[in-house]
Amino acid sequence: MKNYSIGIDFGTLSGRAVLVRHADGAELASAVMDYPHGVMDRRLWDGTPLPPDFALQHPQDYLDVLADVVPRVLAEAGISAEEIAGVCVDFTSCTVIPALADGTPLCFLDTFAHNPHAYVKLWKHHAAQPQADRINAIAAQRGESWQKRLGGKISPEFMLPKVMEILECAPEVYEAAELFIDAGDWINLLLTGEDHRSACAAGYKGLWHHEEGYPVDFIKSLDPRLADLIGKKIPDSVVSVGSCVGRITEAGAKLCSLIPGTAVGASIIDAHAALPSVGITDPGKLLLIVGTSGVHIVLGDEEHDVPGMCGVVRDGVIPGYLAYEAGQAALGDHFDWFVKNCVPAHYTAEAEKAGMNIHKYLREKAKKLAIGESGLIALDWWNGNRSVLMNTALTGMMVGMTLTTTPEEIYRALLEATAFGTRMILDNFTENGVPVHEIIAAGGIAVKDELMMQIYADVTGREIRIAASTQAGALGSAILGAAAAGAFPSVKEAAAAMSRVKEQKYIPDAAAHAQYEKLYAEYVCLHDYFGRGANDVMKRLKDIRREAAEHRK
Repeated sequence: MKNYSIGIDFGTLSGRAVLVRHADGAELASAVMDYPHGVMDRRLWDGTPLPPDFALQHPQDYLDVLADVVPRVLAEAGISAEEIAGVCVDFTSCTVIPALADGTPLCFLDTFAHNPHAYVKLWKHHAAQPQADRINAIAAQRGESWQKRLGGKISPEFMLPKVMEILECAPEVYEAAELFIDAGDWINLLLTGEDHRSACAAGYKGLWHHEEGYPVDFIKSLDPRLADLIGKKIPDSVVSVGSCVGRITEAGAKLCSLIPGTAVGASIIDAHAALPSVGITDPGKLLLIVGTSGVHIVLGDEEHDVPGMCGVVRDGVIPGYLAYEAGQAALGDHFDWFVKNCVPAHYTAEAEKAGMNIHKYLREKAKKLAIGESGLIALDWWNGNRSVLMNTALTGMMVGMTLTTTPEEIYRALLEATAFGTRMILDNFTENGVPVHEIIAAGGIAVKDELMMQIYADVTGREIRIAASTQAGALGSAILGAAAAGAFPSVKEAAAAMSRVKEQKYIPDAAAHAQYEKLYAEYVCLHDYFGRGANDVMKRLKDIRREAAEHRK
């Protein structure tokens, strides 16, 4: 009997798989593999220097993950490939691959092996900001309807700016590319031999709409060379999440050790995959992903224009519903940056002596601070602002530091800043017709960091529940794989059987919430001053940085 499914989650630094039992969602095995090439943001694998704001990956890493993690979970669980009903992939987005029609990445060809634009443009590749700015300006002039569905403007993380960057900076790559494909859809193409684009990737990052399709005339107006983009290099057929896009072929089976004929579900963005894993299949419940970056997704019945949202897509997450998305471009990245660059050696030594990693050590010290005691307030824009300002040119800020400021005070201020950013997003949703009645948090940080989640509850004034799985994205993908295979009549019924949430809840403390209201007011003041055009110093500094980098060449 085919009573199991596999979810494969491709993150920023690693890929993982979980093997899940349909009856109760039990995760019988999991495996993780780090990408050998990691993120190439300063140099290509061959040493070629990269310009500022580049973030590339090598697609061979993804193939290595497939070949590694799937057979490992089969072996660990003691389950044969014949017992797997379906598989589904989730991926960071928008992660773009220029490829031949059969899926061969252009960077695999000798001609383009040393051309950065032939490699994967990772979701956080922000070098296409000039193209994004131009797209937004022209769309505003034309009154394009898609802009409102995407919060007013798109960022360089989207498909179109990245494709335009390739067209303008490496036209030879654009001409040679027979496909521009989101990485999740690319995996499915290799597994099934069929190129079906997921409503999730197409809708949130590709400008597709379930009624209007792609804005073909607008895209053509940007550059005559883009005339064949939609329909040729990007197929205009889009499928709902939860549907079956095909079955594994003989060639696909060799890539992942599953048997030919195994059902493959439509791909989904990594954060979005967590919704079914925590049982969110109805409107009003918000999923808060607390990971490398932050993602906020809530279902709705009606389509509203929400300024600064990342998008709203029907059938992009749960079939039959609209799913609204917002996000924070850096979350865990803030803390990772801080401990790698700003923590003194004696703190690290003290943490080791106490038997703690440096994050836990800093949290323990930060926990002892009273709210507001540090005198610090931060803006959580170390990787730009995704919501509600939609501006990757913005950068981080810390106000209030003195000669007595300590590392734990800065660390706590960063924790609080990410909570303030989430509060801004929640308020924006509710003020624009998208109610939020319940919050469920998922992601490694949400499961492990009690201080952070209590701060989130106190800042937002809302109760927060926590996902039971530490691999919520992969579990959600496994649920979608089960639905695609027909093991359940629908995604909703699959989620009802297989999702899991902890009994644990974080309850906001009324006194703490009142104190945070004072700090949040200061956050809003700084947010609007530096983020809404009163002072563009962050953008000017980025321009100066680019000029300096060009001069250094």
